Amino acid sequence: MPFIQVKTNAALDAAKKLAVENGLSDAISLIPGKSDRYLMVAVEDELSMMFHRDSESKMAMVEVKIFGSSTKSAYEKLTAAICETLEREAGIDGSCCYVKFEEVKYWGYDSFMF
Repeated sequence: MPFIQVKTNAALDAAKKLAVENGLSDAISLIPGKSDRYLMVAVEDELSMMFHRDSESKMAMVEVKIFGSSTKSAYEKLTAAICETLEREAGIDGSCCYVKFEEVKYWGYDSFMF
């Protein structure tokens, strides 16, 4: 039950958003036991953002929520894949990208709880 939310100040057309979504869908399998079968992705672009007092450079804040837990090593691999996807598809340098992970104990879906 992963959810990945990307917030960026970069302007992304529909094709670029889809490329980011597909790249993240491919990358989620780096977390053992996770796949794109239940992955939900949201991409919000053209937001007002500042990092190191710079609001001109492209940047992103990515939040990854997963049901259950994983390892630091798996999170490091997914972080690298997320940053690579955003650099390739949106021109966002990894040094301007934060990735936050949240492990969720309770997750509801289709009227029931996992």
